[in-house]
Amino acid sequence: MKNGKDVMQVVRSAVTQHGATRDELIPILTDVNHELGYIPQEAVTEVSRLIGMPKSQLYSVASFYEMLSLHPRGRHVIKFCENAPCHVVGGRQVWQALRDELQVLPGETTPDDRFTLMTTSCLGICAVGPVVVIDDDVYGNIEPSQVAGILARYK
Repeated sequence: MKNGKDVMQVVRSAVTQHGATRDELIPILTDVNHELGYIPQEAVTEVSRLIGMPKSQLYSVASFYEMLSLHPRGRHVIKFCENAPCHVVGGRQVWQALRDELQVLPGETTPDDRFTLMTTSCLGICAVGPVVVIDDDVYGNIEPSQVAGILARYK
């Protein structure tokens, strides 16, 4: 059991919903990731068996897409844009405020499993930089002084 849910049951449900074909690999992995919070090794093995795809290919897909994770993440995933447009308008200070508040490095999860801090090269909304995305919530034109208040909404 991972995350209180049976891994095999989650995988079989996703495969049943989308179909046991290679064409449905990303939707299957996305569902598993969403239900379990990540894609554990036993899920990769079961998906591989059910759709007839080598595990190495599944690992390649799961590690390529940022939306998928092979390692547990926090309850809330924070994505910070580190591209030049955000950096120029104060991104470095916002980044430091995030790190100071969370006390973690990029890719790490807070000890209480509440937040995982990630960087991304571009979120595609440069006009409102610096940008922070928490789960599906987008925060633009962020000032360092706003970071603590934003994070408090998720506690």
